[in-house]
Amino acid sequence: MYIIKVKGKAKIPDYIQLRDENFVLIAYFRADRPLKDLHRYGLEGQEIPLAAVIAELEFGKLRKLEL
Repeated sequence: MYIIKVKGKAKIPDYIQLRDENFVLIAYFRADRPLKDLHRYGLEGQEIPLAAVIAELEFGKLRKLEL
């Protein structure tokens, strides 16, 4: 799975994208909202490590998600 932080413009907020091994979009959520419903993406119980990864991500840099 891959993760990327997308910079919003003006009234559009920053977003996080989760993509599978084929780079198909599997999740898209606001960066400033609490992490919930992670069980849908197979990341249940990974809220704290995922929040740490999101906090250190640079905008526009695709990164392999390893928790």
